[in-house]
Amino acid sequence: MPGIEKLPIEETLEDSPQTRSLLGVFEEDTAAISNYCTQLYQAMQRIYDAQNELSAATHLTSRLLKEYDKQRFPLGGDDEVMSSTLQQFAKVIDELSSCHAVLSTQLADAMMFPITQFKERDLKEILTLKEVFQIASDDHDVAINRYSRLSKRRENDKLRAEVVEDVYTSRKKQHQTMMHYFCSLNTLQYKKKTALLEPLLGYMQAQISFFKLGSENLTQQWEEFLGTIGTSVQNVRREMEEEVGQMQQTIQEMERACDALYAPCDPDPAHSPVSRNLTRKQGYLYIRNKTGLVSSSWERQYFFTQGGNLMQQGRGEVAGGLVTDLDNSSVMAVDCDDRRFCFQVTSFDGKKVVTLQAESRKECEEWISTINNISRRIYLSENAEELAARVNQSALEAVTPSPSFQQRHESMRPTSKGRTGRASSISSVGSEPSPALSVLSLDALVAPETPIQFDIISPVSEENSGQSKTAPQSSRRSNPFGESGESTAEDSEDSILHQLFIVRFLGSMEVKTAESVDVISETMRQILAARAIHNIFRMTESHLLVTCDCLKLIDPQTQVTRLRFPLSTVVQCLSHQDNKRLFGFVLQSASGRSDSRAMCYIFESNNDGEKICDSIGLAKQIALHSEMDRKAVEKKKEEDKAKEKQKEELSKQRQIEKDLEEQSRLIAASSRPANPPGSDGQFLVLSNSQSEDSDAGEEGKKKGESEA
Repeated sequence: MPGIEKLPIEETLEDSPQTRSLLGVFEEDTAAISNYCTQLYQAMQRIYDAQNELSAATHLTSRLLKEYDKQRFPLGGDDEVMSSTLQQFAKVIDELSSCHAVLSTQLADAMMFPITQFKERDLKEILTLKEVFQIASDDHDVAINRYSRLSKRRENDKLRAEVVEDVYTSRKKQHQTMMHYFCSLNTLQYKKKTALLEPLLGYMQAQISFFKLGSENLTQQWEEFLGTIGTSVQNVRREMEEEVGQMQQTIQEMERACDALYAPCDPDPAHSPVSRNLTRKQGYLYIRNKTGLVSSSWERQYFFTQGGNLMQQGRGEVAGGLVTDLDNSSVMAVDCDDRRFCFQVTSFDGKKVVTLQAESRKECEEWISTINNISRRIYLSENAEELAARVNQSALEAVTPSPSFQQRHESMRPTSKGRTGRASSISSVGSEPSPALSVLSLDALVAPETPIQFDIISPVSEENSGQSKTAPQSSRRSNPFGESGESTAEDSEDSILHQLFIVRFLGSMEVKTAESVDVISETMRQILAARAIHNIFRMTESHLLVTCDCLKLIDPQTQVTRLRFPLSTVVQCLSHQDNKRLFGFVLQSASGRSDSRAMCYIFESNNDGEKICDSIGLAKQIALHSEMDRKAVEKKKEEDKAKEKQKEELSKQRQIEKDLEEQSRLIAASSRPANPPGSDGQFLVLSNSQSEDSDAGEEGKKKGESEA
């Protein structure tokens, strides 16, 4: 039947976390089926009990109607018509009671028996296999732990043989139990359909046979549908039998083929040689963890390579975590005092050393060869396996021919010579240049030797340190964007956008450019790698408030603003391509381009990072429209002020003209009686004050004309 998922029986021997995760999904489905089946069983039991009660009540009614003649009523006891009528009803009801009894029997056989069998046999069988598988898995873990603690001395051969036999027995038992458990879970996907359809089919057929005498139309209406259901049930049963046969055949083939793989000892090199051409590998290893100054413990984890990284994943974890970066790293087989088949991986800068233990010498050599190939970046070539085969033809125990730490640091410096040497060393691995060389140099995105800030600096300490250090060239990490813990007037409470997200601060660092689309991805990679290298797991949780004015990081306990980023300084915001919970944004100071600084902040959120980026983008759009509206209002105000100023100047000009007219009129009026002709035919000369007034009037008139 299409749409039915299956557990891969072929992967039971490897017992990877992915297989356990898929097994957990099937176990959850089994639990849901069991819960639902229990509820359905209770409902059908109520139907069956009600039918039995109805049959008994009908039979009692028929018996009471038959005993009507034996009753002694004080009045109307001799009514023969009533007695005969009730006797006819008694016969009809007696026949109906027989039909109800037959219906109860049919319900017990066709409805209750299939679902009871599925509930009591199939589901309990799954639970029993689950318990047996858990016991076998625990026994295997105990046996493999005991085997890994064997001493390297050879005088205890008998003990070693017993431990190897114990591992063989427990592994075989776990494998066989797991295969049968997977087979039962796969079969359950078919059985649950038949267990749900068969009781319903039996119920409907019993009801139709009960009402068949008076419901021919109903029978014709449902016969085709019920026939289709019966055919579907038969098809499902047939497919289930075929699938069970195939799974049983696969189990037999796997048992024969994997018998030699149960023992943890090295297999025959002639039948299973060491593969030195691998660029990817996965499997269980023991990792040494320091528990004190001189003490350490070993933990069994599932390790796998992903690109140029070594990852580890616990059995109950959903995703893996970074162990170390394998590019330009060194690996060698080491001799541990308490363990065998150990090898050591050292990072390119020598700051991180990881000691691992394989199950056998073959596994140890394959892991060393694989890490060697990844360290040389052979996996970036097109024909990676062929190139690895040529490089590792004569390698028996891998020791990476890596340069010294000083040469590695020289190659990491942002000089043209260092970059040239680094590029040549990468391209010399394969016959063709690596595709990684065509990518933009990382130095163009992130400044070299840039410190990474893993925690949020309190704004109070920033202000105090700024007051105590008056020199502008202070060495403290200052904030160029004006973040402050105090609430300002710009944090407008009337903003139309207020969105709050729970985020955890991962780190921030200075970047060279704020316009490149790859700067946030590269900053995420460097910050996550630095956290993994330095074992930094602490993250500061905050509330990110997105408004139309700014972004705020608020302490969830004290509600104090830790950092404040003006929205105008946010250049871009981006989420991680694979892990959507990671996002970051780039800020650029408002100063000139020559001395402007760009900072990239990386966060982890509980929500989808794209939603937060969309919210920031929406805030910037709203802020842009608000700014445009504000400028339009300011422009209109300026135009209104210019009009008012023009009106004031016109009114002032008119007032000046009126004053000039008034002055000229007064001067003319004062000059007429003051200058009559004398008797001797001569005119009088004006006084100095009158002449000054006339001059002042003329000057005012000229001034008014010039102003007009």
